[in-house]
Amino acid sequence: MKLTGVELRRIEMPLKSPFRTSFGTETTRDILLLRAVTTDAEGWGECVAMSDPLYSPEYVEAAADVLRRFLIPRITTLPALDGAVVAPALAPVKGHWMAKAALEMAVLDAELRAAGRSFARELGAVRPSVPCGVSVGIMNSVGELLDAVAGYLDAGYLRIKLKIEPGWDIEPVRAVRERFGDNLLLQVDANTAYTLADARHLARLDPFGLLLMEQPLDEEDLLGHVELAKAVRTPICLDESITSARSAAAAITLGACEIVNVKPGRVGGYLEARRIHDVCAAHGVPVWCGGMLETGLGRAANVALAALPGFTLPGDTSASDRYYETDITEPFVLSDGHLDVPAGPGLGVSPLPDQLAEVTTSTEWVPA
Repeated sequence: MKLTGVELRRIEMPLKSPFRTSFGTETTRDILLLRAVTTDAEGWGECVAMSDPLYSPEYVEAAADVLRRFLIPRITTLPALDGAVVAPALAPVKGHWMAKAALEMAVLDAELRAAGRSFARELGAVRPSVPCGVSVGIMNSVGELLDAVAGYLDAGYLRIKLKIEPGWDIEPVRAVRERFGDNLLLQVDANTAYTLADARHLARLDPFGLLLMEQPLDEEDLLGHVELAKAVRTPICLDESITSARSAAAAITLGACEIVNVKPGRVGGYLEARRIHDVCAAHGVPVWCGGMLETGLGRAANVALAALPGFTLPGDTSASDRYYETDITEPFVLSDGHLDVPAGPGLGVSPLPDQLAEVTTSTEWVPA
């Protein structure tokens, strides 16, 4: 299989409601899609970079630029192209994990569509469906939060994750726990909003029986997480700190975390995400699949990843209607708290032409 070229397509997806975290509020997603055209098939990739470099150093405009100028040219001259050779070919380019992940995803999708194999089978999935949790953003009031959580539980979600930040942590968690009881699977996500000086404050979350506390400190502060883990009973989960299988192994060895959130875009692709899964499984560390407000394309790949055996906690693989009124693929629909794993070739889903055209803001063809 050889590459003919890659289409870079920008789309704009309005969110059903504003999604606020400790690093900002999103109302619309500016998304970069890739369509890799090869001699055997076409494949789709989705870049999860945001419009601004607030969650990570990457952002959409930079992702498009590095793909156009550096990444796509590195795979056009390969004598034989498949998903496994993309990461080594791109390795000399430092960083830009989200852009690399999108390109690997598109090539993998093309390869697997041509071979008639599914993403799930290729990654090693063992389940036909995966349990789903939902991420609940920071709200204007506790009452608004309780109404939102009630709605998600009525929809069938099996786990609730609350975004927190200084000033919005203890009271919202207490209110949700008191309203919905001790049996609710509940966790929090700080997106690096705290420092080690907040350890005593974060320990006040311990009585609420949380599944985990996700990325409380800066992504580079592994040693701070080691010390925090000694000061709190709630299990520490790392997200932004985990950028590779090597960093996952280091964090586990140091005692910086007991649980790992795997986001393929953050680690350079789904094959590296599988390696992180394998490292964690070897150490007895549970993993779960994080989300980045993906369309149905990224959601399909995430659901396939979440069906691997080590993903023992519900992930942020929510249904399409959690974020979007209309998806660009056939929507993923929650059933008894689960999403089905696509079984068709490649991702098992494709963009719907009319829906895709409606949200497209620009296209660019990068020839091989």
